[in-house]
Amino acid sequence: MLATALLAAPSPSFPPVTYVHGGARRYCSVDADATPPNAYERVRLDPVVGAAIAEAYMAAPVRDVRAYASYAAFCRETVQQYHFLVGRADFGGLGLSVRIVDEDPYTDVGSMVEDVWQRRLKVWASAASSNPHPYLSDSENDMFRAVHDVFGHAASGRGFDRHGEEAAWLKHSNMYSRLARRALTTETRGQNCALNFHYRGARFPEQKAALLPRWFSDPTLPRVARAVGERTVAC
Repeated sequence: MLATALLAAPSPSFPPVTYVHGGARRYCSVDADATPPNAYERVRLDPVVGAAIAEAYMAAPVRDVRAYASYAAFCRETVQQYHFLVGRADFGGLGLSVRIVDEDPYTDVGSMVEDVWQRRLKVWASAASSNPHPYLSDSENDMFRAVHDVFGHAASGRGFDRHGEEAAWLKHSNMYSRLARRALTTETRGQNCALNFHYRGARFPEQKAALLPRWFSDPTLPRVARAVGERTVAC
């Protein structure tokens, strides 16, 4: 079965940012992600799966009208997550200050996590990348970059390598509906695999508004669920 592989040796990890991990669970309002904070440290991306996802991403059109309902849901839910992220703590938000910058602000995940602990985050501006998104505006894409870094990486305790991106996708999937999760998968799992298995890390793939085969978007597949110790359920 095509799913996330769990290897004996975990890839590098760090203690998840506890207030972010707890905030993500509170955001869902149900016990959607009851896994312990360190559960994602052993998630690995199976290279056979990664190559298959990369092939599907590269074969997908840049724009597909059949993906628009998923992208509309993804956009709405991302904006909601962003407002929760930056909302004042005394009104139930996490109180992060997000600043959009013109250059890649973090050479390693440790620098990003250090900022998140201080309730601040810098995001590389989508407008500066010369790789426009066919559906999301630059502002919407910047919001997604922010919530992905915080609710994907900082909350899972994983970095920016291909295994860390797989763990971030798996963790962040819990905060999206099934419809929106298909777009999320294209944006994270699809792009990560195309970068690492098609371009061998040499360039970032063209952004697309299309859907991958449905089974690539399902974190409840048995081997994926076992990677974090239990079944995962979306909000």
